[in-house]
Amino acid sequence: MNKKTVEALETILVRVEKIDQELLKEDIIKDIKLMTELNKERSNLEDKANKYKEYKNVLRDFEDAKEILVNEKDNDMKELAKMQLEEAQVQMEKLEEELDVLLLPKDPNDDKNVIFEIRGAAGGDEANIFAGDLFRMYVKYAEKNNWKIEVLDQYESSAGGFSQISFMVKGEGVYSKMKFESGSHRVQRVPKTESKGRIQTSTSTVAVLPEVSDVEVEIKNADLRIDTYRASGAGGQHINTTDSAVRITHIPTGIVSSSQDGRSQHDNKDKAMTMLRARIYESMLEKQQSEAASLRKNAVGTGARSEKIRTYNYAQNRVTDHRINLSLNKLDQFMEGNIDEIITELINDAQKQLIADQIENAN
Repeated sequence: MNKKTVEALETILVRVEKIDQELLKEDIIKDIKLMTELNKERSNLEDKANKYKEYKNVLRDFEDAKEILVNEKDNDMKELAKMQLEEAQVQMEKLEEELDVLLLPKDPNDDKNVIFEIRGAAGGDEANIFAGDLFRMYVKYAEKNNWKIEVLDQYESSAGGFSQISFMVKGEGVYSKMKFESGSHRVQRVPKTESKGRIQTSTSTVAVLPEVSDVEVEIKNADLRIDTYRASGAGGQHINTTDSAVRITHIPTGIVSSSQDGRSQHDNKDKAMTMLRARIYESMLEKQQSEAASLRKNAVGTGARSEKIRTYNYAQNRVTDHRINLSLNKLDQFMEGNIDEIITELINDAQKQLIADQIENAN
């Protein structure tokens, strides 16, 4: 473990001990706000501190075993010390890897809810049908994680699926798992609309946007144009008799959002504003990244909708994530929301890249 890492971890240990002392003081106990802040800070540092304490204990065992090997004359004792040394070495390497991950800078959006936008892209009706399949896959995955789904806006396709659907996913750590789903998803299969049984390639695009507050993205009322219109269901059916649907245009950027699935015009306006803030935030991030590409350098891609990230091959029951060169021959299970295996590998790959970047910057 390098000197800078040790210094950082020692600082964390000292800070945790300091917080523990502070939390015992009577004047702090009476200050609810300060108590909450200190407990939150301690909670953020606790895993790192405990893991480092574990590492120091193993390091102590390692040094003791080395000393015995050098000074002990009894062969049996030396053999025991050698075994202890080897065991401690393996434990230390494992703990160092875990500490490297714990010390990575946290994505400030990781704990946020997300807004998904799925669109049928190349492939006509089949692309829209696949967009519907992706929506159902994410709904099932959300259910497995006890997350809640709220549809914000949808445009159903006459052949099935959606030309576009936007929905919110609410729960613990949603963005941390879902942020790598942004991009172009390619499907290879015989379409339901194909009578001759020929395999067709189609694509649907996915965008995953963190939910942002009005504090994070300030939008002036004067910069908005708000239009209302009558909501319609699939294929223009079930037309409402009131102008409950809402379309909001952010004039400075030209970004537009709309909602027609709410219970009222007020509800639709709130949903459209939620999407608008997320899209403006995304636009701001893209601008920052284009100005300084190294800010978000990562091995799993940029998350741009145009970037092909995954192929779903139904004939071979195979799903392939191109960013990490991982193929699984269980597409049937994957489409039932069992996507954790690829999600975990994407997270691990991103963490490895961040660790490599830190080592490179340190040198």
